[in-house]
Amino acid sequence: MFDPEQARRRKKARRDKRHARTRVAFFRFSYYDVAFKYFVEQVLDADFVSLPPATKRTFDLGSRYSSDSVCAPFKHILGDYIEALELGADVLVQFAGPCRLGYYGELQQSILRDLGYEFDMLNFSTVTGKPAADYIKICRAKVNPNVSVPHGARQLLATFKMIEALDEVNDFYLANAGFECEPGSFVRTRDRFFDAMRTCTCERDIVETRNAFLDEFRNLPVDKPARPLRVGIVGEFFTAPDEHSNLQLERKLLDMGVEVHRTVSLTNRALHYNEKNLRASVSDYVTYDMGPTSSLTLAAALKYAQEDFDGVVHVKSSGCTPEIDCMTVLARIASDYRIPVLYLSYDSQTSDTGLDTRLEAFYDMLAMKKERG
Repeated sequence: MFDPEQARRRKKARRDKRHARTRVAFFRFSYYDVAFKYFVEQVLDADFVSLPPATKRTFDLGSRYSSDSVCAPFKHILGDYIEALELGADVLVQFAGPCRLGYYGELQQSILRDLGYEFDMLNFSTVTGKPAADYIKICRAKVNPNVSVPHGARQLLATFKMIEALDEVNDFYLANAGFECEPGSFVRTRDRFFDAMRTCTCERDIVETRNAFLDEFRNLPVDKPARPLRVGIVGEFFTAPDEHSNLQLERKLLDMGVEVHRTVSLTNRALHYNEKNLRASVSDYVTYDMGPTSSLTLAAALKYAQEDFDGVVHVKSSGCTPEIDCMTVLARIASDYRIPVLYLSYDSQTSDTGLDTRLEAFYDMLAMKKERG
């Protein structure tokens, strides 16, 4: 006699045999682990390996097994991968960076295999520019052979919506947290927002969480002057948004009572990027695409200058060629609009003390300039 429950169990057993749940890890990158978790759990139907906050050991590990000639993001990411593997990750994810980062996945995979680690690398740079079917194929091959195409596509769009929400809320935070009346109220609210986003399982959850926390942020008491010091952050794709890589640059500026803006984000560089329009906006300064984030860097700096910001901070990792090329153009913008630019380059020797000293001097200069009118 046919037993439907027994048939269901046999079918489930076959499915489980085909696909034991895979443990997937991304590298640490700003607050985007929230969206990475959603992608792994809702799109790939796998287990997300959550990494604790990075420490000095993380960067030391990455530096130990890296060439001195590679940029700091390579070392940060390699250290992240080693710690993810120590936590039991089966698959490491590398997405196509807009610069040499897009080539790093294969090299990092080779280094980790030489160290004796066993894992798979889901390297999206190998299918960059190819049809969506190729992305699905590599996800099925590396993570889950049972990925549902309709469900996965729907949840991938929700992942993009989550990234937009994360960046939108963080933009509000940066513009206002420096003027909070209750110390720590903004960062506590942002942390709760991130925690709430981690529990979302569909686009509706994401939208409702975004709306609720934007309302909550708007209701936090602030004492913001009519003409606050405004600083725009521009620069390299990885280092500018990542607080561990840039030694808490944004937090330091907020603690000084500065309104902070940062254009470089996954939303602006990956989801809504239009190289042609950006380059047209800076056509008085450049003719060609100078590299992965160059047009965004220059367009953002020019926008900040035209909107009478008090200063611009240019952030890059040491040896980042495209952003080095930007520096001469930034100097022309600074001269034309009489806006100070602070150039920060990060490597394994960059210290908190040195950064604090430079930021304090930059702030004092901006404050005196603003006071003179």
